[in-house]
Amino acid sequence: MRFDHGPNPEAAEPGRQYDLKLLRKLLPYAKCHWGKLVVAMVLVVVITGLEIFIPRITQTIIDQYIIPVDRMISADFTKDGTASRLWVDISDPETAALVLQYPSLFLEKDGKTSILAEDARRLSVTDLKILRKTDLSGLSRITLVFLMVVVTIFVCSFFQNLIMEITGNHIMHDLRMTLYTHIQSMPLSYFTQMPVARLVTRVANDITNMHDLFTNFSSMVLKDLLLVVGIAGALFFLDLKLALLAFLVLPFAALAAWEFARKARTVFRELRVKVAEINTRFAETISGIRVIQTFRQERQNADAFARLNRDNYLTGIRQINIFAVFMPVIEMLGITATAIVVYVGGGHALSETLTIGVLAAFISYIRMFFRPFRDLAEKYNLLQNAMASAERIFQVLDQPLPTEPADLVHELSGPIETIAFDQVGLSYNPGEPVLKSVSLTIAAGQTIAVVGATGSGKTSLVNLMVRFYDPTEGTLFFNGINSRRISPAFLRSRISLVMQDPFLFTGSLKENILFGMPEMWEKDLTERQKALLDAACYGKWGRDFPDGLETPITEGGATLSSGQRQLISVARAFVRDPEIIILDEATSYVDSHTEMILQEAIANLMHGRTSVVVAHRLTTARHADRIVVMGGGAVLETGTHDILLAEKGYYARLYQLQG
Repeated sequence: MRFDHGPNPEAAEPGRQYDLKLLRKLLPYAKCHWGKLVVAMVLVVVITGLEIFIPRITQTIIDQYIIPVDRMISADFTKDGTASRLWVDISDPETAALVLQYPSLFLEKDGKTSILAEDARRLSVTDLKILRKTDLSGLSRITLVFLMVVVTIFVCSFFQNLIMEITGNHIMHDLRMTLYTHIQSMPLSYFTQMPVARLVTRVANDITNMHDLFTNFSSMVLKDLLLVVGIAGALFFLDLKLALLAFLVLPFAALAAWEFARKARTVFRELRVKVAEINTRFAETISGIRVIQTFRQERQNADAFARLNRDNYLTGIRQINIFAVFMPVIEMLGITATAIVVYVGGGHALSETLTIGVLAAFISYIRMFFRPFRDLAEKYNLLQNAMASAERIFQVLDQPLPTEPADLVHELSGPIETIAFDQVGLSYNPGEPVLKSVSLTIAAGQTIAVVGATGSGKTSLVNLMVRFYDPTEGTLFFNGINSRRISPAFLRSRISLVMQDPFLFTGSLKENILFGMPEMWEKDLTERQKALLDAACYGKWGRDFPDGLETPITEGGATLSSGQRQLISVARAFVRDPEIIILDEATSYVDSHTEMILQEAIANLMHGRTSVVVAHRLTTARHADRIVVMGGGAVLETGTHDILLAEKGYYARLYQLQG
């Protein structure tokens, strides 16, 4: 079995220019949060600067306090010309006393006092602390600075993440509401072409996929750019030649990143297509589970799903393979750069042309420098998912909404006296008319029955009356005014429609009956509403609901019979007290007992109203003021039941066939 839902938007490949176009479309949603975003970006700059500063602190700790270069005596100062010495400050009383205590360990020359590093090891821990009092004091101060830097990074990171999370969730909220409102405003024709699963995915999953783009990606990219530039500057400042040697691996890292992006883009696109196919198939399975089980197609359906799932699995494995190659390559290049620094820098340190602190800072910087490259895979995954979701979201948002004329009539001054079809034609698809040259006039207070075979155009006629669609040919008039000039909201406030397959919403029975009037949900029914509910025979079928009007209803009324759903639908239509009532096969799927109640309710509530009854069974139509017989999208016959039987035409033949 093959399912085809038309063009799959997930199959489109958003190139680099298209990604930029999508980002420009997203900018308006971020502009109203511009102040918070600027603060967050400033915090990112502060965090990055402090992180770059940490290796310099390490360098200072090593070179000034652990191995104090500025207080190391050059080799020619020593007695034997080989051992390093450390000068000491004898102006300090405790240090002077220590020199007097161990005169054989200290050497005085040119007014300076020093001690061999080897001799210093012979001192006790207490004496060493006295000897290096200045170093310990400086170490305490620089450690405090280090802790302050770490705490500042933590605080800035906390507020930066908090601001970005709040901002990102606000943007997601606004985008989701925009998308939801746009979908609700789309013409009915859009929903006949777009599978429900895709629209659900847009509002739920695709908006959620944008979360990381708004909260993490922008700050991560800025931070990585600042890290690369800042670290490169720090390396060149510390040692230009060593930095150039370390950067010999950069062309290979850039080549690996470019190749990864090229291959990953293709796989990401294929993966999106596979996931979309799985979502659509799963939604079809849930919607059609009764048919699947009735025809015992569980195994075949599972096999088809397994094929889709395996294709998705294999594509996912390809994605993993690309990641599995890229990550070790970048890691290896980073290690290679570190090895170059250790080898060359270590040699310079041994020859005393480079300090140990600078070497340690260099190694830290090199490892930090390749971190953005290692994170590229994660960022690319995040960006591609977000761009794919943005693409699908804007494919919906870019769909044009119905346009209304400048002279739109929002309200008629009086009741609707006439509904006139003048040579009306309708095509859902170009070149495939479902209504052809329909001319028909309905006067106020009349009951019109529309009958005909399946596919004759009965429901299409109804769709035009409530402006689910507009005529593609001819004109539909209400009180002599072109329907295109009348607000759909106004028409629907005057017309109630009872459909063949009623839909109920999650909530109470009262909320479903008073649907569209939420201000009444917590209030008592008005006397008029009670009268209309009584006329809808609520007393006969309401007893089946244990909690009365407060009985909870599940989504779609799944736990109710089709008859109960239809009775609620009829009550919902009439409690609004409409001028015009349209019944589209309202008694098709109910049992005889429920049909009797429905017929009584409908008879009560149609009294004094303009009524259009779409019927498949002719017994439903025989008492109408006028019967309109449809066939092939055209009006074949009109008249009363007796007149049409006397004419012995199409209606008479249908009547005989139905006995």
